Amino acid sequence: MAALGWLTPRRRSATARSVLAGEAAAEAARKSASELGEAPSGAAVEAPPAAAEPEFPVPGDHHAAAFFDLDNTVMQGAALFHFGRGLYKRHFFRKRELARFAWQQTWFRLAGVEDPAHMEDARNSALSIVKGHRVSELMSIGEEIYDEYMAERIWPGTRALAQAHLDAGQKVWLVTAAPVETATIIARRLGLTGALGTVAESVGGVYTGKLVGEPLHGPAKAEAVRALAAAEGLDLARCAAYSDSANDIPMLSLVGHPYAVNPDARLSKYARERGWRLRDYRTGRKAAKIGIPAAAGLGAAAGGTAAAIALHRRRR
Repeated sequence: MAALGWLTPRRRSATARSVLAGEAAAEAARKSASELGEAPSGAAVEAPPAAAEPEFPVPGDHHAAAFFDLDNTVMQGAALFHFGRGLYKRHFFRKRELARFAWQQTWFRLAGVEDPAHMEDARNSALSIVKGHRVSELMSIGEEIYDEYMAERIWPGTRALAQAHLDAGQKVWLVTAAPVETATIIARRLGLTGALGTVAESVGGVYTGKLVGEPLHGPAKAEAVRALAAAEGLDLARCAAYSDSANDIPMLSLVGHPYAVNPDARLSKYARERGWRLRDYRTGRKAAKIGIPAAAGLGAAAGGTAAAIALHRRRR
């Protein structure tokens, strides 16, 4: 931590949490990747699309891998939103809590500012919902929620890009702020290698209501990719990363082959200035309007509810 001495105490603490979150996500991803070879009973692996883009990756390069953001990159909308819908449907929280989470998330999206105190309050509120629940219970529910809300929202174009890496013999990882179990379920269904997601603590298979580090967002994603690459012996200059959001510029900047997929305005501008490849699978003016409208009502509430529900067993 000596290298962080020049930072203010708040920045130093935030950086330390990002590193911790990234390392925890990488550890969890490697542990779970070996389990993705077989889908759970009743959970079929989706057939990959036939089309793929030939310009990248390079076949046979085992020191390269691909890292895909999830929300609006692989999936239309937010996985957290859909997961929250499923939890609300199953009575994990009440309407009073729904209203609170709706306000927290709507404020954040409209203000566009990550106020530390506000985000900590939202995170702690969300974690309190799953505190005391068993890991196995939430895993089973996650499988159901994927079938109910997520399966039909996978972007075929991005799925084809991921398959191109797999066909070239490379590993493909999801990288998301969504709960690591939710992300792992999605990776399994799509036939991917594994997932880096937000990690929460559990003891004896029961959630404690605490995160390991912080949500895997922004700089924490970059730390997770860096940690996984080191553990897997990857050369980041030969790796690819895909995202729709300017929040993921730290992750995209780590690799030699960054892609902006369905990009927001800031990422689109940033990518064009640097000659990064762009892919947009949305249609017409709808592409420019994805964002704040999705935060209204139940969507905002569910997003707030699930944002910190990182459902991973953390052994002590």
